Amino acid sequence: RNVFVFQCGTLEVGAELGSGGGGGEGGGGGVEQRLAVLSYEQVRRLNDVMNEVVSVHGRGNFPTLEVTLRDLVTVVRAKLEADTANGGAGLKVRDIRLNGGAASHVLTTESNRYNDLDLIFGVELSSGRNFDRVKTAVLSSLFDLLPEGVSKKRISTCSMKEAYVGKMVKVNQDGDRWSLISLGNSRGHRNVELKFVDSMRRPFEFSVDSFQIVLDSLLLFYECSELAIGENFYPTVVGESVYGDFREALYHLHKKLIATRHPEEIRGGGLLKYCNLLVRSYRAAEPDRIKTLERYMCSRFFIDFPDIGQQRAKLENYLWNHFVGAEEEALRYQYLIALHQVVEESTVCLMGHERRQTLALIEQLAYQAWCATYQQPQQQPPTATIIYAGGYYYAPTIISAAPCNCSTFMASCTS
Repeated sequence: RNVFVFQCGTLEVGAELGSGGGGGEGGGGGVEQRLAVLSYEQVRRLNDVMNEVVSVHGRGNFPTLEVTLRDLVTVVRAKLEADTANGGAGLKVRDIRLNGGAASHVLTTESNRYNDLDLIFGVELSSGRNFDRVKTAVLSSLFDLLPEGVSKKRISTCSMKEAYVGKMVKVNQDGDRWSLISLGNSRGHRNVELKFVDSMRRPFEFSVDSFQIVLDSLLLFYECSELAIGENFYPTVVGESVYGDFREALYHLHKKLIATRHPEEIRGGGLLKYCNLLVRSYRAAEPDRIKTLERYMCSRFFIDFPDIGQQRAKLENYLWNHFVGAEEEALRYQYLIALHQVVEESTVCLMGHERRQTLALIEQLAYQAWCATYQQPQQQPPTATIIYAGGYYYAPTIISAAPCNCSTFMASCTS
């Protein structure tokens, strides 16, 4: 067990922690090490992410909340730990972590695109009342972040939820105790996902999304230090790969390799994420095992989404949330083709007509994506070219053709 001794602006790391988080280019080999200390460049990128201004768009007439990620984390933690008599949740926060694509962006040397900002608050959720306290604390935090000049007298907790919360999930079964509150309702903007975790049996899908960066030492640095982060003065920040070996997972991230364990434990089998990685030029870390893993992915997906209506809703929702913007929408067709190939080759748990039905659904969505991507440019009118010659500007005029009055197909036109 690692013992962390906090001083003002510093963090002492136990001897069990490996340093070498910044350069891990070897896959596996040796004793598995889940933890690593971030390099200066990684801490600098983390600092940039934490100081990024997050816009939480409200529905209707509610204003946009603009706050840095570090301030949002500080406000939410304060509300969670405040006494219930003072409007808080009265809970102890074990630690706060950055997860998902943002954590991968911090750790990799290349610019890694990420859609959402995922934060994990470690809290105790042994009773249903604690779930409610967490929700109230988050909504109270949003209330405190409303811009100056906004009349708060008639704003209720319920109206704050309707205005700023895009999704809420509560899980309390079979050893899983956690909740998710997703902030933001504007497509195309980064949403903030606040996850409150007591226990989670499966905290990752693939090795490349298994990174969690512990923020406590950085938040302590913000509180104690008046100096900015520099190459010779920065806090010790620890990262963890919940996949297992940190260096191996980081190697997979740098080399764009796909690796996972027991995909049958993942809701949906990780099938949709797997195909998303494929169209982004990721390849299997162990090609000889990938077909076996694909069969497990497909089986779990069809267990969780057995009905064709559920499959359609899941696919359409995934496309809507994960392919945003012109460049991303152009990938939809390729993504669906990759999904079609995996389902066709690796599905062993469906009856023949069920399999054909699912493949037909994917083909239909692929056709729609193809039409949206490749026919849209043809529908746009040509832009007029401005010509400069002899000291004058000329704007060519395109004369609209007169309508054809011929009634017979392929007849000689007399118009």
